[in-house]
Amino acid sequence: MTSFIPLPVRRLLGGWWHEFQARSKKNALLGSLKGSGTKCNVCGWEGRSFTDDQWHPGTICPECGSQVRHRMLAAALDGMSNLPGLDEKTLLSGKRILHFAPERQFRNRISKAAGKYVTADCERGDCDLRLDISAMPSVPDQSFDVVISCDVLEHVPDDLTAMREILRILGPGGTAILTVPQMDPPARTDEDPCVLSETEREKRFGQKDHVRMYGDDFPSRLEQAGFVISTLVHTSFFRAALESHVLYPPVANANKLATNQRRLYFAKKA
Repeated sequence: MTSFIPLPVRRLLGGWWHEFQARSKKNALLGSLKGSGTKCNVCGWEGRSFTDDQWHPGTICPECGSQVRHRMLAAALDGMSNLPGLDEKTLLSGKRILHFAPERQFRNRISKAAGKYVTADCERGDCDLRLDISAMPSVPDQSFDVVISCDVLEHVPDDLTAMREILRILGPGGTAILTVPQMDPPARTDEDPCVLSETEREKRFGQKDHVRMYGDDFPSRLEQAGFVISTLVHTSFFRAALESHVLYPPVANANKLATNQRRLYFAKKA
């Protein structure tokens, strides 16, 4: 029977059916989570609880897919932390912003706040620039006021060079907003350029395309590059936001690669 249906029509029908199934599955999931007590401060979804990820139960928004790090950044921009000057108006409004590996959850919000908003990635085709974060000769010195790079540096072979490049393209007083996966303290960064196997990288660094797993020496690496660091952890946020938006995993994972303590780094160019 299918041989009588033209291939383009079959592809169209197949795409529609796949989308229909995905939408039905998501609607069923959202229906099962109806209730109150949990709210995503990225998309506004409310329900009984978030869904699970690979490492932690109850940490993924079923509507937009936000993770703990996304909601921590949203809470900081909403002025919900105990450190001043990290809210959206102070940090982003009217600024020249370069956003690496831009998360779909934030592109619209940041582009609206920015005076100039540029996205970049070394591979993706949906960004303004194709850039290697550790080598940006096409970007002039002091071109941006803010650089956002969340969960990127663990993929970069020479992260210190990348940090210095970020410092170079920031204007005086500029800020880099950074996150990386980290082992629970006390721990030092684990890296080895000789580990090339995807299987071994996943086993040692938590993901097949990671080249290191950071420890709590990450701020000192940023300071070595020339930054002054402010750090937000989950206890930096007001309790109402901490609980409602789930700004930390409700259940810690014993695996040292699980990143039980997410941290937001605001690296300032002196």
